[in-house]
Amino acid sequence: MTPPTQTHESDGHAHGHSHSHGPAAPVSRHLRKVIAAVLIPFAAAVVVGLAVLWPGGAPAHERTGVGFDRQTFDGQVVQVEQVACKDVNASQVPSTGDTSTPQGREAVREETGECKKATVELKSGKEKGHTFIEIVQPDAPRQFHVKQGVVVAYAPDAPRDLQYSVSDVDRQFPLTLLAGIFALAVIVVGRMRGVMALVALVVSFAILTLFILPAIIQGSNPLVVAVVGASAIMLVALYLCHGLTARTSVAVLGTLISLLLIGLLGSLFIGWASLTGNTDDSTGLIHGLYPEIDMSGLLLAGVIIGSLGVLDDVTVTQTSAVWELRQADPTMGPRALYRAGIRIGRDHIASVVNTLVLAYAGAALPLLLLFSIAQSSVGTVANSELVAEEIVRTLVGSIGLVASVPVTTALAALVVSADRSVPENPPAPSAPSAPAGPGAGPGAGPGPGPLEPGVLVPAPPARAPGSRGRRRKK
Repeated sequence: MTPPTQTHESDGHAHGHSHSHGPAAPVSRHLRKVIAAVLIPFAAAVVVGLAVLWPGGAPAHERTGVGFDRQTFDGQVVQVEQVACKDVNASQVPSTGDTSTPQGREAVREETGECKKATVELKSGKEKGHTFIEIVQPDAPRQFHVKQGVVVAYAPDAPRDLQYSVSDVDRQFPLTLLAGIFALAVIVVGRMRGVMALVALVVSFAILTLFILPAIIQGSNPLVVAVVGASAIMLVALYLCHGLTARTSVAVLGTLISLLLIGLLGSLFIGWASLTGNTDDSTGLIHGLYPEIDMSGLLLAGVIIGSLGVLDDVTVTQTSAVWELRQADPTMGPRALYRAGIRIGRDHIASVVNTLVLAYAGAALPLLLLFSIAQSSVGTVANSELVAEEIVRTLVGSIGLVASVPVTTALAALVVSADRSVPENPPAPSAPSAPAGPGAGPGAGPGPGPLEPGVLVPAPPARAPGSRGRRRKK
């Protein structure tokens, strides 16, 4: 007897929609073997790369006391007083009385304005409880208030009264609160998928902080480290969020091909445009502390890692679109699937590329504002290395993003069309005669039988004449 849960094409349209509300039907075993033959060696190569390049920790060095390379402690403002700037020698520019220049106006404000004298207490370190004075100029962008948390920088070689100074404010609580709101929103809306996305995010940051950054500091090739690390992040994030399925594997392949294209184009144009990667104080400090690090390679590594997140979104969306199109119309061939999928991809390209360009422009907005104030021409702005880096980063990432749409769509269309899975027990052709009931004979009309009255679909031949028709009701 055929199991009650098994359905066949002969069951008619009454059961034809049953797969459209759940996950996509699994592909055939042969196709799964083909996908595994491609991805398993790739995953093994990523694991070997992680093992070979895994750092033992960042090398020790003496702190320079410059920028982020300073010893810091927690502090808190315990008192704020209003004082005359001239009484505390806050004026750093001698006033000439000439207020026609920015320097002159600043000097006058410093000599005649009201400053703040903040008393700061150390909340950590060997000298916890020690207090020092911080003078705040009247036009300083950062103003202090009582009970405000601050970050205190320590300079051991300076005179005793100048060893401690406020370097920044403590933002841990608002940032932690914002992260908690973000996690809650993801879990409430995404449910289990949201939980897995957060787990993937934690793993991504772990790979970034425990592997990519220390390996680069130890002198490994930044491009190789970025490719291995980005591949590991891609495998963990995609399979954790979307499951170990053929559909996810196609998205992984599309992402991998696009990352290779980004790496090749980035390497070509970073070298062609003579971009050094050493353009600001942070990169200059890195080069000074670790001169063996290839700064142009570090720039290329940033391009690859920065493009990965957007690529994941595009490839997964395109693969899911092709799979759903196939589920909606199983008669669609690879060409029809590709044409339908690429129409969806064009809309995605238009929105994501614009988002990518605006994200980079927003990050470089203060720099662009400086060029605008100086009334520099577009050519001059684009030719400067600071802006040229962002142009190369944006365009290379966008080219890889655009290329991922046709590549992933074509792969998904070929894979889902090449699937030849068939039911293990295909139904035999049914006879055109009416179903036979217990009392049916030659010439007998339709009467009480195994099917309910009014059902015109013939019963499968494998069903025994005396079986009950209600067992097939969904």
